[in-house]
Amino acid sequence: MDVTRTEVAPGKGRSGSAARLGLLAVPVAFFGVFFAWPVAAIVTRGLKADGAWRFGRIADVVGQSDIRHVLWFTTWQALASTALTLLAALPAAYVFARLDFPGRQVLRAVVTVPFVLPTVVVGTAFLALVGRGGLLDELWGVRLDTTVWAILLAHVFFNYAVVVRTVGGLWAQLDPRQEEAARMLGASPAAAWRKVTLPALAPAVAAAALMVFLFTFTSFGVVQILGGPTFATLEVEIYRETSEIFDLSTAAVLTLVQFAAVGAILAVHAWTVRRRESALRLVDPSVTARRPRGAGQWALLGGVLATIAVLLVLPLAVLVRRSLDGGFGYYRALGDADGGTFLVAPIESVANSLEYAVAATAVAVVIGGLAAAALARRDAGRLVRGFDALLMLPLGVSAVTVGFGFLIALDRPPLDLRQSWILVPLAQALVGVPFVVRTMLPVLRAVDERLREAAAVLGASPWRVWREVDLPMVRRALLIAAGFAFAVSLGEFGATVFIARPDNPTLPVAVARLLSRPGDLNYGQAMALSTILMVVCAVALLVLERLRTDRTGEF
Repeated sequence: MDVTRTEVAPGKGRSGSAARLGLLAVPVAFFGVFFAWPVAAIVTRGLKADGAWRFGRIADVVGQSDIRHVLWFTTWQALASTALTLLAALPAAYVFARLDFPGRQVLRAVVTVPFVLPTVVVGTAFLALVGRGGLLDELWGVRLDTTVWAILLAHVFFNYAVVVRTVGGLWAQLDPRQEEAARMLGASPAAAWRKVTLPALAPAVAAAALMVFLFTFTSFGVVQILGGPTFATLEVEIYRETSEIFDLSTAAVLTLVQFAAVGAILAVHAWTVRRRESALRLVDPSVTARRPRGAGQWALLGGVLATIAVLLVLPLAVLVRRSLDGGFGYYRALGDADGGTFLVAPIESVANSLEYAVAATAVAVVIGGLAAAALARRDAGRLVRGFDALLMLPLGVSAVTVGFGFLIALDRPPLDLRQSWILVPLAQALVGVPFVVRTMLPVLRAVDERLREAAAVLGASPWRVWREVDLPMVRRALLIAAGFAFAVSLGEFGATVFIARPDNPTLPVAVARLLSRPGDLNYGQAMALSTILMVVCAVALLVLERLRTDRTGEF
């Protein structure tokens, strides 16, 4: 066996490198053309005039008091949102990891529903709860729609599942016997947890905190709806500078600032993920969950259930209730085109979104699948592993910049796509690819490399090795990845708001347009469309949960 391996190693190394480069070629080209180029185009348009770069504009923009206020609020609310999310979700991470109770898997799916909801729907749900005529307004005359508390609570609602899945997924795989051994040696329960479990969980907690900070630092839809004219994140300010003020130089500077911040966050996140994957000995999570024992565990379970009911379920229930004010009148009104807000009936946005999401899912699965296959190879070099971090950039870099960059960069042959329907799915696929990679990569890395080597020794081509060895093992993960890509594509808003045509709006764009117009009818229709979008996303997620066999991953 050793002689055979020695003889085939040189050829195997060359073919492996060629196969890896071949797998990466398409994802690299895709991100180069549809991400790097549009972002570079908008930055160049804003900072270059008469053939000369105006880098002094960076200091001018950052020095403006209103811009400094935006930077401060963006950072402050992201830190506050992250702290509140950890405070609310860490007890739930323990409950889902260590306690076995009826309805656990269904509740786990319910917890994840807010994360896959479009940010526009999240903002609309909290508007129905704390805004004009909302539940708090009706009961106690309290309106929080233009205060920072509404934004913070909406961010906790949206990111609750990030902490539950990231931390809880690892917590479920930690061997409880290590903590039990510490207690047998005389440590108190608190000391055993602090000295044994907490250090093991620290990388997962850090990774979850960084992702929550990233999502809230780049928040757009939630702040756009709930912040009003008072509060703006960098993403919202980029949108205002681009679409309302038409100041591309300021937008370009803000894009660079956000790009630098996101790059730093993702670099630290990648380090925490590598540390989490390499430093622990994990066990089967099915043996770590037990029925609640004692008053303390039952009280903790009750508190987590109450938190989920109030923080996650109540806003969605109020959203549905507001959409049904006066019966189904708002839903029936969705079939009428008024010629003002829409050129077509708002209900047509449902079919548009589904068609776009299907196309975006197909693109995301192909691009993300190829990237995951290349990254999963154990002989992948540092440059290839660095591409893994780059794949996460679309989750943090301004989607507004990408969308407007599409219109600027893709405006001449052979890629004049401004009038093409494919522009929207391409923008949505950029957001879907990271979820495909994150879902498929752990499964592909778990495939025994010796199976691939045996198939290669027997003469199978790289394509046949993938088809005969990898695909049967990752088929279920592939379906789950496609489902997540579909859900996030349905909710993409930042880029789509620029490139969706007036006669083909998507659901999030239609909701935002309705909310921008005064009147109870427009407000009610926005609630109705948001409810439809919420139901579609929730159904997709419940189907995914039934497909999942490994309940420990992040997403």
